Amino acid sequence: MESMTGRLLVATPSLKDPNFDRTVVLLVAHESGGALGVVLNRPTEVPVSEVLGTWGMLARDPGVLFEGGPVQPESAICLARMRPGAGRVKGFHQVSGLVGTVDLSTDPESLGESVVGIRVFAGYSGWSPGQLEDEIAAGSWFVLDALPGDAFMERPDDLWPMVLRRQGGMMAAVAHFPSDVALN
Repeated sequence: MESMTGRLLVATPSLKDPNFDRTVVLLVAHESGGALGVVLNRPTEVPVSEVLGTWGMLARDPGVLFEGGPVQPESAICLARMRPGAGRVKGFHQVSGLVGTVDLSTDPESLGESVVGIRVFAGYSGWSPGQLEDEIAAGSWFVLDALPGDAFMERPDDLWPMVLRRQGGMMAAVAHFPSDVALN
């Protein structure tokens, strides 16, 4: 099995689960034991600083919590984008390139100039062994390459159509699929 860690799962219009309607998920782990990701385009209205204090100063616009998925919504996962040449940072675990998870028990001030920005996700999206592969085979997800800025867009609501449009061809046409049309 080839790992899909660091890739995007883009919900197809045929995906019936309302938890994932028009979502873009960044896979932060994909192993034989299953997969874990966070939904990149479901911001809440709750400021990061309201929940996690000084972590709010590192949060990229919009500086709010995101709904990472339906699993354990009381837990938090923090994504960070490191500055080029930042070197090793305690508590940072690379997902892809300069993007990775950060341990929230780390002092946010210790990250200082090493981090371009963070996003904090309440909950996550999880799949048991083989479940994600079955959903992909059934046509529920497009598996696409992520760009470093995808997880940190200022307008996360635009991410789903933007990722599809940049693929070109028929995939770009899917970006214009009406949200109120049911597929059988």
